[in-house]
Amino acid sequence: MASEAALDYDVVVIGAGAAGLFCAGVAGQRGLKVLLLEHSERVAEKVRISGGGRCNFTNREVTPTNFISENPHFCRSALSRYTPADFVQLLQRHGIGFHEKHKGQLFCDDSAEDIIRMLLRECDAGGVTRWQPCRVQAVRTLQRGDASGYALDSERGEIRTRSVVVATGGLSIPKIGASDFGYRVAQQFGLRLVPTAPALVPLTFDGDAWAPYAQLAGLSLPVLIETGAKKARAQFAEDLLFTHRGLSGPAVLQISSYWRESQAIRLNLAPQSDLAAFLAQAKSRSKKLIANELASQLPSRLADAWVQRDAAWQRAVDQATDKALGGLAAALSAWELTPTGTEGYKKAEVTRGGVDTRELSSQTMESRQSGLYFIGEVVDVTGWLGGYNFQWAWASAYACAQSLR
Repeated sequence: MASEAALDYDVVVIGAGAAGLFCAGVAGQRGLKVLLLEHSERVAEKVRISGGGRCNFTNREVTPTNFISENPHFCRSALSRYTPADFVQLLQRHGIGFHEKHKGQLFCDDSAEDIIRMLLRECDAGGVTRWQPCRVQAVRTLQRGDASGYALDSERGEIRTRSVVVATGGLSIPKIGASDFGYRVAQQFGLRLVPTAPALVPLTFDGDAWAPYAQLAGLSLPVLIETGAKKARAQFAEDLLFTHRGLSGPAVLQISSYWRESQAIRLNLAPQSDLAAFLAQAKSRSKKLIANELASQLPSRLADAWVQRDAAWQRAVDQATDKALGGLAAALSAWELTPTGTEGYKKAEVTRGGVDTRELSSQTMESRQSGLYFIGEVVDVTGWLGGYNFQWAWASAYACAQSLR
């Protein structure tokens, strides 16, 4: 009778991104025989390009509320067992310098390459075998006597293993190798998927309707942005960036993960100001144009463009009616507009949706299909902008690696 020892590898990890590299390293250091497969010539491309090349590798303030999922409590277990402090300790052991930007975001002092080299060293320490580039063409169940596992057809031949970890990421940024492979494997084994969509992505608007604002491309300002209603409402205080095709910047990237087709977004363009009170006071003391007064509260280009929307605002402030000034303040404080779409996966930082977490163990990341695991972005757990998605990669990878056998 064949035994489990007849299998060539204890674990095959498919995908050498953040989650796959980390999982392979941890599993290898636990004494498992690990093979890591990557279809691209280079590993961890998302790590390499993130944070302007300095990799926003985690966030000090991670909580489960910073993540979106149809099963919102799923992420709690993994996040609690591998924290930002744990990953920081790993960086410190490797002598990697880092710094904190605003809102708990941690970046490398020098380069994202430091993170990649660290992950590769961790794999080397675990004796991980790495094949790249090497595509997997098929994954099949394997039963040999009392041993169960998987056979993988790859460009380098058949691979046999007890466990398969799918860490192939989502559909975002196809130019660096994104694919739907992980979703296809899940479907092959009868696992449900949550519909996918671009997330952390700029929003676009109808060309003609957007024409008055296209001239503002490049302009940035702090805003309060929200979408949804009542319990489903999401709100962020971040910077907004006007583009030729619509809106971007941290505020819009954050809200895009919550935005749904045909839904409006609402913007307060002067969240630090009481514009109604400011304009009422200006009327009593000034003869300047309304646009010139607004320029002390908003970028002047925005003030100039905004008053063009209504003839009642294209005059001296002391000549405007109280109703006109009140309407102007209200419009700037609650600008409601409906995006026609997004810039798509080519500009999305992550993919929303993926393998339904109700098909997975929150403790181990193993699916209903015994020996088949899913970690990282391929799973229906999407973090906010600011290092949260990398922390999910580390935490889900660690939970998986600790349970592999």
